[in-house]
Amino acid sequence: MAAAEVAAVLAAKNTPQTLPFCHPIPITNVQTEAKIGLSSITVQSTVKTTARTGVEMEALSAASTYLLTVWDMVKQYEKDPRGQYPDTQIADLRVLTKSKG
Repeated sequence: MAAAEVAAVLAAKNTPQTLPFCHPIPITNVQTEAKIGLSSITVQSTVKTTARTGVEMEALSAASTYLLTVWDMVKQYEKDPRGQYPDTQIADLRVLTKSKG
């Protein structure tokens, strides 16, 4: 989980390098919170900036990269006998709230 947290921070900070129309902004804080269930992980990311713009793409990048990192680390346990992932998914990626100031 620590590796996923670091990956999330890096993803938020590097969003303009992966999304071509995002402009670089000063990121002042990235936080992730994960809730681990029996067969799921829910991640919430919070990104803050001093800029007068939103950080939705940075927060979405952080959350998705967090989950991709976890998937990468546990994929050996998720595969079926054919090497596929019939039940593993990343779903419901969305912005919960946005606030300014």
